[in-house]
Amino acid sequence: MRMALDLAKKAMGRTSPNPMVGAVLVKDGQVVGRGYHARAGTPHAEIHALREAGERAEGATLYVTLEPCCHQGRTGPCTEAILAAGVKRVVTAMVDPNPLVAGRGVERLRRAGVEVTVGVLEEEARRLNEVFVKYITTRSPFVVLKAAMSLDGKIATRTGESRWITGSQARLAVHYLRDRYDAILVGINTVLKDNPSLTTRLPDREGRDPVRVIVDSMARTPPGARVITQESPAPTIVAVTEKAPEENRRRLEDAGARVLVVPGPGPGVDLVALMKELARREITSVLVEGGSRIHASFLESRLVDKVIWFIAPLIIGGSSAPGPVGGEGPARLSEAVRLRDVLITRYGEDFCVEGYVNDGGAV
Repeated sequence: MRMALDLAKKAMGRTSPNPMVGAVLVKDGQVVGRGYHARAGTPHAEIHALREAGERAEGATLYVTLEPCCHQGRTGPCTEAILAAGVKRVVTAMVDPNPLVAGRGVERLRRAGVEVTVGVLEEEARRLNEVFVKYITTRSPFVVLKAAMSLDGKIATRTGESRWITGSQARLAVHYLRDRYDAILVGINTVLKDNPSLTTRLPDREGRDPVRVIVDSMARTPPGARVITQESPAPTIVAVTEKAPEENRRRLEDAGARVLVVPGPGPGVDLVALMKELARREITSVLVEGGSRIHASFLESRLVDKVIWFIAPLIIGGSSAPGPVGGEGPARLSEAVRLRDVLITRYGEDFCVEGYVNDGGAV
C-alpha cells in the first residue's frame, strides 16, 4: 500500500478534479503490475496496473489507495475491469467519498466473490487526497492560506518594502505549492502594490501555473498588470461585485482577463459565493497568498482549511509596519484561530508552520 501511495504522489497537482490514485498488483509475493492516475480523462490507476500485469492479474491481489469506481464517468468503471481480469482480492486504503461511489465499488466486488479489505493506511490516503475529499463532499475548494513574515510578525517595513523577508529555499517551496494547487488568489491591494506575476517557476522541471484569481470589488486591476499581460496557459479571473463600473470590466476583458461578477450584499466580494463559483468551474483548491485584508476575510468567513506560515529569523519592528492578518480580530483568545496536526519544517534559515484549522478541513 505504501508503494501504491508513492505511485499516486507522482501525479500531484495534475489530476484535478479527480483524486490521486496508485495501484499495485501482487501475485505469489511478486509485484506484477503497477500504475497511477495521471490526469482526468486518462485511465485510472487500476487499469494501468492490470494492463502491465496482463494474464498474471488472474488470482492476484490488488492494492489501491482509493475504492475502485463502479460508475461510468470520463472513463469506464474499474470494478468491471478488475472482475474481468480475475483478481481474487482487493485491498483499498479508503472508501471513495464521491457520492457516486461511496461504498458501491466495494459492494460490487464483494457480490462478485472478490475478497475486499478496507482501511489499510487510511489516514495517509485521506491526507494525500485532502483536496479531493473537501471538494467532492462540499462542492467548495480546499483553501490553503499561505503567509511569510518576520519573527516579530511583519510582512513589510513601515515604508512597504517586503522583498525579500524569507530566503531562497522558502520562496522555492512556495513555487512548489503553486504547482500543486489549482488556483492562486490575492486581493487588489497586493496587485497594486507588488504587481506580482503569480506564476510557477521551478528549477528542476516545468511547473504548472495555477489559475490566477484577483479579488477586486470595483475592478481596479490595471489592464497592464503582469497577472494579465504575461504569457501563461492559465487564465486570470478578476472577481468583482455588481457595482464594479462597466467600463473597468470591459477594459479588463479586452486585456484578456475573465471578469467574474459575484453576487452578494457587498461592499466587498462575497468570498463564500466566489468559492462556490470556482468549484463549479472544477477548481478544487485555492492557495490564498494575501494580503492582510484578504487573509482576515477568509479566516472570518471560516473558509480556510489549512495554513502554511513561513517565519524568517528577522526582526523588523515599527508599530505601523503591517502584519499578515488585518481586520478587527477577535476580542478574546478563545475566539482565535487554533491549528491542529501542526508540522514544523526548516527551509534554510527560515521555518514553516503548517497545520489545519480546527473548525475546517475535510481530514
